[in-house]
Amino acid sequence: MSSSGSTYGDIHRYEPARESTAAAIAIVLLTIIEVVFVFFFVFALVSGWAGTEFGNMFLGAILGLIFIDLAFILALYRKEFLPDVMIVKKRRRKWEDLYIDSDDVDGVSLGGGEQAWDTLKRAVYPYYKR
Repeated sequence: MSSSGSTYGDIHRYEPARESTAAAIAIVLLTIIEVVFVFFFVFALVSGWAGTEFGNMFLGAILGLIFIDLAFILALYRKEFLPDVMIVKKRRRKWEDLYIDSDDVDGVSLGGGEQAWDTLKRAVYPYYKR
């Protein structure tokens, strides 16, 4: 589904998510594995395994597995359950935010008085508006 609107914020393309049952089952199983890893990590931390020679490496490995499992859960959720939406954004030229108009692209001469102060403010804070 796409629209021909070119106004800022219009939805240009919208593809609904697949929402497959296999992905939902995989997310549930990965969540159960995540809970088991968290239980092992908390148990090892409370038991004081971090003070032993190999316990610290075990805790690091379990923590790594927790985050890898979480990454798989989030990637699967994003791919299967979030729609693909492209919105129309306002295209800006690279000098548009930094300068008042296109004639000031090369900068302005550093004169005295108020003009010098405005130039300094624009150099320090590029999004300064008059």
